[in-house]
Amino acid sequence: MSSELLFFSVKPGGSVLTVLLCFGQDGRAEVVANDAGDRVTPAVVAYRDTEQRYCLIDDVCQLVNKGEKPVYEMTGEMTRQVAPQDVARLILHKMKETAQSALGADVTEAVITVPFEFAHAQKAALRAAAEAAGFRVLRLIHEPAAALLAYDIGQDCPSGKSHVLVYKLGGTSLSVTVLQVNGGMFRVLNTHTDHSIGGESFTSALAQHLAAEFKRLFKQDVSSNARAMLKLMNGADMAKHSLSTLGSANCFVDSLHDGMDFDCNISRARFELLCSSLFNKSVQPIRTLLETTGLSTSDINKVVLCGGSARIPRLQQMIKDLFADVELLSSAPPDEVIAVGAAMEAGLLVGREIGSSPESVTVEACVSDILLKEVDETGAEVFSVLLPSGTPLPARRHHILSGPGRLASLSRETGQGTCTLSRSHAHSLARTHTLS
Repeated sequence: MSSELLFFSVKPGGSVLTVLLCFGQDGRAEVVANDAGDRVTPAVVAYRDTEQRYCLIDDVCQLVNKGEKPVYEMTGEMTRQVAPQDVARLILHKMKETAQSALGADVTEAVITVPFEFAHAQKAALRAAAEAAGFRVLRLIHEPAAALLAYDIGQDCPSGKSHVLVYKLGGTSLSVTVLQVNGGMFRVLNTHTDHSIGGESFTSALAQHLAAEFKRLFKQDVSSNARAMLKLMNGADMAKHSLSTLGSANCFVDSLHDGMDFDCNISRARFELLCSSLFNKSVQPIRTLLETTGLSTSDINKVVLCGGSARIPRLQQMIKDLFADVELLSSAPPDEVIAVGAAMEAGLLVGREIGSSPESVTVEACVSDILLKEVDETGAEVFSVLLPSGTPLPARRHHILSGPGRLASLSRETGQGTCTLSRSHAHSLARTHTLS
């Protein structure tokens, strides 16, 4: 094993980026800056002719979700078809080069974090891409567990039981997870992921406002101009980041339309008003998840914020108001906290300590309901839940099957999906047939 180790986190979402952390010789975990000096690196690939260049397009977890489906990227009038696994491999290989350039030594070992809802096939695809890039994957760890490790949750009071909510607002998705921590062991009670909202939703709302301001000032509508809107999206994104620390931000776009420059100031109050519905949509899943889990806000002991968009002050305040007497953990940069947890896990795996954290255990659990399909007297298919989502694995269940009269044979089929009577929400895992 090399003297230097690379630990990084791969997060879902088109603009939620990858973070690199390494152990130095003294055992400390440090964020590795990329060639541009940024602590956060876009996980993307762009092609031009026969060359590969790296810029913001897509993300590794989204790519492995596509399976064998091709990915198409447009460059002018050219269209190029590439396999998602090849793109993921190139991204991870670039990360490896970045770490080696910073360390001056070869880097081979890695710990990767994945979304909790990742199935076995998705994890296997990501692991294969990492190995093809030259890594030996020490472990795949779920993002909520990594977030808890980053704050030593479960280690400060290893004998007590507590409930922790992990809130992650990334670029294109929102995930909320409730975990039970008992004796240093993490158990996922429930989780919810919404791909209809993310940091890009706030950026888009601000860009639409800027387009309306440009129309008011110059009597020109650029809302249907893709190039102009892309410029406004970039300007809105920079302004949004500034508003996380400042009361106002300036958005200047050079030659936005027909050679006209656009200069506009936006206040934090205006931004919060424009995105009021998005803030409500971002917080509502917390209430829904607690209700389905059978918990109240008073049952939650700590809240961990993750994802770059969790930096938004208004969002943090709304979560604080929801958990008035609960500790809100946001001292670590939200877009780095999961990667810090991955480094903590790696330190435990190789016997190095970061701080004074003792060993912790992450329990594997069902990512969705495990269902048993039965056919009733009318011939209709009925699904029964054998193992609810979040059940610790391995697990055993007894289920009694009944039928009219003496049965000459019995067919059983298990599936994975949501608790519903509809076949469309479950896919088959196994099918058996028994003769009496």
